[in-house]
Order: sequence, then C-alpha cells, then structure tokens
Amino acid sequence: MAETKRDYYEVLGVDKNADDAALKKAYRALAKKYHPDMNPGDSEAEKKFKEASEAYAVLSDPDKRRQYDQFGHAAFEGGAGGAGGFGGFSFDGADFGDIFGDIFGDLFGAGRRGGRANNGPMKGANIRKGVRITFEEAIFGCEKELEVVIKDPCSTCSGTGAKPGTSPETCSKCGGKGQVVYTQQSFFGTVQNVQTCPDCHGSGKIIKEKCSDCGGTGYVASRKKIQVSIPAGIDNGQSVRIRDKGEPGVNGGPRGDLLVEVTVSRHSIFQRQDVHIFSTAPITFAQAALGADVRIKTVDGEVIYNVKPGTKTDTKVRLKNKGVPSLRNPQLRGDHYVTLVIQTPEKLSSEAKEALRKFDELTGNSLKAAEDVTDGEKKKKKKGFMDKLKETFED
Repeated sequence: MAETKRDYYEVLGVDKNADDAALKKAYRALAKKYHPDMNPGDSEAEKKFKEASEAYAVLSDPDKRRQYDQFGHAAFEGGAGGAGGFGGFSFDGADFGDIFGDIFGDLFGAGRRGGRANNGPMKGANIRKGVRITFEEAIFGCEKELEVVIKDPCSTCSGTGAKPGTSPETCSKCGGKGQVVYTQQSFFGTVQNVQTCPDCHGSGKIIKEKCSDCGGTGYVASRKKIQVSIPAGIDNGQSVRIRDKGEPGVNGGPRGDLLVEVTVSRHSIFQRQDVHIFSTAPITFAQAALGADVRIKTVDGEVIYNVKPGTKTDTKVRLKNKGVPSLRNPQLRGDHYVTLVIQTPEKLSSEAKEALRKFDELTGNSLKAAEDVTDGEKKKKKKGFMDKLKETFED
C-alpha cells in the first residue's frame, strides 16, 4: 500500500495564505536542518529533505500551486508531474538558486557565488568615544577635547607592512584576488562556493618579512587629542560625527569616522522634552492673590514674569523662545514652560497668625469661628460619665 503524502502546507509548516517570502523562509529552515550533507547516513533526514523540497517546488510555482490548491496531490499523478514521488518530480520553475547559495554558504563558511571580491577598497571601521556634558552645554553648545587612539601609516615601511627593502608579494593561493573557489558535491550536484582566502585573509598580498615597527599591519597607533565641537541643542544619546578619524581603510579605502556619543547630565531644576524646557517656580499666597512681578530662572538667566491676580497653584505659563535651539536651525528655539506653585509657610509668628485670622474674617471665612467649633468639640470629648448622665435626666 502506497504511503499517503502529507499536505504540502503542513510539510513546510505554513498556512494556505502564505506568501512567497514565507514559503522561502520556511523551506530554507527545513533544507538547512535536513540537508544530507548536514546529516550523512541519516535516511530519515534525507526523506524529510526530499519531502520539503517537493512541497516547495510545487507551492513556489504559481501554476502548480493553483492546481494543487484545487485538486491536491491528484493534480500531479498520472504523468502530470511524475508519479514516482520526489525522484520523478519536475522542479522546473522552482527557485532554489538563492536558497541553496545561502545554505551552502552557512554550511561551508563560504560566501555566495558571484559575490564582490574581498580585496576591493573598503572603508575603515568607525570608532566610538563617549563624552559627558552639562545641561547648559547641551543647550548652547561647547568645545570638548578628547583623547583618542588613532592609527597612522607606519613611517618605517610607508604603510606597506613589509620590512624596508622588501615588498608584499601576490598571494599564490588566490592569485591576488583575495578569494578562492571551492567545489562542493551536494545532493543537487556540483556547487561552487566563494570563500575569503585563508592565506592572505582577503588582501591578495602576502608579507613574508614584516616591518618590525608595525608588525606587518602598515599602521602605528598613538594617542592624540582632538577638538570636538558639540552643537547647540544636542540631546542625550545623540552623536557627533567627525569624518576620517576612525580606523584606516582596507586596500586603499577611506578611513572610518569618529562617533562621539554625548551623555547630558541631569539638571537640578530643568527638565527637557525635545526642544522645550520644563520647571516649577514657587510664589507666595500674597503674590498669587494680589498679582506681582516674580523672578523665574531660565537657561538664559532670571527673567521677570508678571503673575496675574487670583492665580491658582499649578498654573502653567509659557516663556516663548526660552527653550532649546533647533539642531537644524540654531536661530529657532523651543519654549520654557513653568508651573507656578503657591508655597504654604510652615512657621508663622504670632503677628502673622493674627494677620491671617484677620484676613480670614475680612474675606468672610472666619478662622476664629472654626477654632471655637473645634474647642467646643474638644470640651465635649472631655466630659465624664456623670456629666453625660446628668444631661440625660435634665432633658
């Protein structure tokens, strides 16, 4: 009895609405897991690999997938696609090229066929350096001096890496290409893979006698001081890029860059959100009730703000153009938002207390009356059992 084939969608582990990208991703994972070269002598793995390949061959082809969705496996029986299972199945139109290029690259450490030569000019790596600045320095910008390790061409060998009087030679293994081609016998036949040359490490050159000063690298590292201009308006976590101060390029490529990562210290009064600044300012009850000119601290110094009569606590006011300069246009600035908080005095003199009582009476909210009520309640609480009993019989 012939073995019943599993549903192709089930084999790949995708639903029936899966797009091409999902199909390819699912098949790539299965092919990499069950490939015969990764599981030598494992007949079960080979079986699953064949099953996944057959499923992908059908579902990746629009016409075959349409037939399969309508008729199932019967669409390819009786000669339509080969009745002999995987061995006789037609893979015309199935896109295996990119998938197996990736798989073999992973399996054998090789790059994809036809890739760019590794010995071409390449830009050097970037260097990262951190700097801490104050809140005010972030607002207005500043100059900082940093000490950075920079590699310069070796003066002894003029950057060749070879001992003076000698020169680098062309690598005999790769012929100066920086890459070698390996032929791999796979389940689908002969596959060629490109890999970085292990002898010259992709440079295409071999240095037999290395320079004693640079060790054959062609560069000498030294500490240098660099002036960095921190722009006005920079925020915490942002970076300043300094061109051509990174690692040297490879094979004539340009230098990398120096990335100065900025950390802004917290401020005791101000908080920042984008280009706006936020803070609180204390005012007295008299200033809030009567109105007054008060001094408010900003990053530009103190400014005079006129508090309107009857101002309530937590009132927010805006000081225009007292915020953070825009990085793109330093002439444009955000605003400073200030929350006015009425301060309640904790210690009062007897004269001040009397003045407040008088104020309360004049405004119709007698503090003395409230105190009398409180005193009466206290006296009631002090009455004993006999007093309460006497009151009961009197009633």
